[in-house]
Amino acid sequence: MAAQGPAAPAATPPLSDQVFKNVQVLKGIPVDQFMDAMGMFSSSLGYDCSSCHSQEIHTDRAAFAITTPLITRARQMIAMMNGINEANFGGRPRVTCFTCHRTSPTPDDVPSLAAQYADLVDDPNAMALVRDRSTMPDQVFAKYMQALGGAQRVAALTSFTARGMYGGFNTGGADVPIEINAKAPNQRMQIVHAPDGDNVKTYDGRKAWVAEGWRPLPLMELTAGNLEGARIEALISIPATIKDAFTGWQVGSATIDDKPVQVLQGRSGGQPVNFYFDEAGLLVRNVRWNRTPVGTVPTQVDFSDYRDVAGVKMPHKIVITWTDGQNTLTLNQIQANAAIDAARFATPAPFRKK
Repeated sequence: MAAQGPAAPAATPPLSDQVFKNVQVLKGIPVDQFMDAMGMFSSSLGYDCSSCHSQEIHTDRAAFAITTPLITRARQMIAMMNGINEANFGGRPRVTCFTCHRTSPTPDDVPSLAAQYADLVDDPNAMALVRDRSTMPDQVFAKYMQALGGAQRVAALTSFTARGMYGGFNTGGADVPIEINAKAPNQRMQIVHAPDGDNVKTYDGRKAWVAEGWRPLPLMELTAGNLEGARIEALISIPATIKDAFTGWQVGSATIDDKPVQVLQGRSGGQPVNFYFDEAGLLVRNVRWNRTPVGTVPTQVDFSDYRDVAGVKMPHKIVITWTDGQNTLTLNQIQANAAIDAARFATPAPFRKK
């Protein structure tokens, strides 16, 4: 599944079998969704790319196209999974890779007494809420606005620019400079000044793109759940817009790091979105989901180190965790209500290696 080379931006996002070689099963889907499917495999089996692909991928990207025994097996497993879902669930993806594997390369078929009698640990990121019918969503939002500095001050925040440091799987653990621009109601762009070149992610309020060196294309348009994810990132940047951006709000409860949190779950684009608030009312986590052809994958964003910026408390540390990696943003400078040129949110130029 090696990339065939740089592709110019197209009117519609290029598909998996147009960009990669030797794609036999996951054909006809946008490239970003194809990569999310790879993340689903990785998360479900506890694998990375080299676990299934030829070891030659470390020196030759074309080696991703080599069919290995594990790739052949994965194709068989996808067919089996699809058959089960078609025969029993009307084609709905009720059975996925994770259903059986649960982070293990080999599914267990013998019950574990250790697991059976262990302490029950709830997953705070579960889609299914532990409902709290005594609390209304408006009460949680009101407390959130008050914790940030008051609804009036929050409403007055219409844009900001930020600078800081970024570290993650694509920087080898090193911290590199990042700058962020955000504008109400839902525009956001970031530039990571990595050693190999500037990595840009942009959402203009309607479409989103990434021009990053680690991606399979120098410029890739985001689709479906990834597009919705970019919109959610932009909305959270300007908190006054969150409440009206989703529908069907429900209140629940969970525990994060042994501390109780209130959970607000709304819906947008067909998938639920969870917002977690600590006892002070501050947003400490957001979880969203993206459906792929082989199952649904989560993205978790944690917020901390809130500091006052023009009368509004804003998080200065953001940790993004998903099936393909983890990134940490540590901001040291935020300017509220900065004038931002509209061109900053336009389609970025394709990534160019230094």
